[in-house]
Amino acid sequence: MGIFAPNLNKTISMNIYDSAQGRRSAILQRLKEDSTVNVTELSRDFGVSEVTIRKDLRILKERKLLIRVHGGAITQASEARSEEEERNFSFKRLVNAREKEAIGRAAAAHIKNGDTILIDSGTTALEVVHNLHKFNDLTIITNSVNAMMDALKYKRFKVILLGGSVRESSNSIVGPLAESNLKLFYCDKLFLGVDSFSLEAGLSTPSMEEASTNQVMISRAREVIAVFDSSKINKRALAFIAMPDKINTIITDNHIPSNIRNQLKAMKVNVETVAV
Repeated sequence: MGIFAPNLNKTISMNIYDSAQGRRSAILQRLKEDSTVNVTELSRDFGVSEVTIRKDLRILKERKLLIRVHGGAITQASEARSEEEERNFSFKRLVNAREKEAIGRAAAAHIKNGDTILIDSGTTALEVVHNLHKFNDLTIITNSVNAMMDALKYKRFKVILLGGSVRESSNSIVGPLAESNLKLFYCDKLFLGVDSFSLEAGLSTPSMEEASTNQVMISRAREVIAVFDSSKINKRALAFIAMPDKINTIITDNHIPSNIRNQLKAMKVNVETVAV
């Protein structure tokens, strides 16, 4: 019997995959190593149909050995980490606060009077709102209750809060109603904060609802500016938002690894860094 080598650390004999049990054991091994699996990749690597893989995942889910997500599955431990990442908004504002403030100032420099700007619910994106003092004519659309409240303090901007379901952990508006409202607007610039970023997995967040709303935001903006500190780099959260090539500019602190910065530039993504 020949050797078949899927994307695992160990080379495994082909006859293991002749049985459903052997294939499911291999799926669990991959989950142990990578924390996530994808139906299409498993189908290709194991040489079986996607229908077969979905059946495998369903059975493993019924045995409480994994958690099914759209397009694949994650480990029980992955969900626990995602829940841990969903800390309350007040706590997250304290993490790397100086970096976020500097990034917010740099991001605000991209704005021009008369712009329609879209602000998402991240703590770094909120810092953009705190740096709008020199402007007198802006339309601000946001799904963030906190950003809406702070923008109103200027008393001179048109401020639009999207309707929809409110997520308590982030004080953000998400869901189908918010996404439907977003489709009514065209925006000059989107300031998008994310929980995790990597070149391979793109931008991601622990919340599937947040990710879906962020995807619609990206589609409504002429220019997408991602704002996040370097602690978010080389990480992956549960829910996918977009690949890096959907971003026009990334603004982060100067601790971004040089190899990642160079690869982003090769992808035609503008990278700005701030010193703290």
